[in-house]
Amino acid sequence: MVKETLLHDKHIQLGAKMVDFAGWSMPVQYKSIIEEHKNVRKNVGLFDVSHMGEVFVTGKDSLKFLNKIVPQDISKLYNSKAVYCQLTNLNGGLIDDLIIYKLEDEKYLLIVNASRIDEDINWFIRNSINFDIYIDNQSHNYSLLAVQGPKAINLLKKIGYNIEQEFFTIKETTLKNMQVMVSRTGYTGEDGFEILIKNKDVVKMWNLLLDEGSEFSIMPIGLGARDTLRLEAALHLYGNDLNENTTPIEAGLSWSIPKDKTENYNGKNIIINQIQKGTDKKLIGIKMLSRAIPRHEHEIYYNGEKIGNITSGGFSPTLNENIALGYIKNLEELKIGSSLQVMIREKLHDAIIVKKPFVTKHNHKEN
Repeated sequence: MVKETLLHDKHIQLGAKMVDFAGWSMPVQYKSIIEEHKNVRKNVGLFDVSHMGEVFVTGKDSLKFLNKIVPQDISKLYNSKAVYCQLTNLNGGLIDDLIIYKLEDEKYLLIVNASRIDEDINWFIRNSINFDIYIDNQSHNYSLLAVQGPKAINLLKKIGYNIEQEFFTIKETTLKNMQVMVSRTGYTGEDGFEILIKNKDVVKMWNLLLDEGSEFSIMPIGLGARDTLRLEAALHLYGNDLNENTTPIEAGLSWSIPKDKTENYNGKNIIINQIQKGTDKKLIGIKMLSRAIPRHEHEIYYNGEKIGNITSGGFSPTLNENIALGYIKNLEELKIGSSLQVMIREKLHDAIIVKKPFVTKHNHKEN
């Protein structure tokens, strides 16, 4: 049975086209994907991302436990601070990518991908032996709304959220008599916030944001524009750009791996070895030189030889060009500006390697 968020009926009322995504009935678009995409870049958009998972880890060994299961150094987090992490297996492959928030000493919140909740929980439990912790999956009790775009801050202030907040932090507060946790994070490359709220209040919050956001040209945004927005920002999608056979280094995430972390973690030897000696494959950004649209699993060629596959691809509404992410053999001569070809409908189409992200990110704005 396909699961539904608490906002399912609202999406239907707004005319959304619904699709099955990770076992959830989710809106893929309300009007036009391109229109929704551009509105987030220019104004503000409202996303229902309640399919995401929320897991609390508490107890006196919670820090030691988290430092074992992710390459990032969780000891560097201060209260309310968040960090983007990867959940690695014993071979350094990616079980999931997630955000870890330190709420207070011995209390952390993990936001995980909808498609990986069961796998993540299983991995947490398998790795929790000999740690004095409590793993509390609260995914079924919370909903999550994303408010994204340059006018997101204006909307949040209008409804009473006047807290000074740095990028990648979380704050607990009350908005219009509703208890919420507000993080300055997102998946669009724009400034924005994600509001974690109890299920009983999510419809009220959704209506409030749409009503109060009208003066900022707010629009509800579906999964279609969410995907084009994150692709332009070169943000990974688990199952496309990340999987259990790909390491953080191969995925271009070495910037997130501390080189001085002393604690051992799953896959550390392999990951550190790849940092020092390189990898056999790498993730690149691609721009097509024709109107052909690259899609997941399309083959990438160089000098007549297949060297990789597209992992995510599509039309960029901001650039008015076709772009993609893909893994290729880590050949020294292939750099930014190098020519490639992509096999689309049994025909090779010219492309070049370009710098990631494809558009400038604006998610480090200050109040």
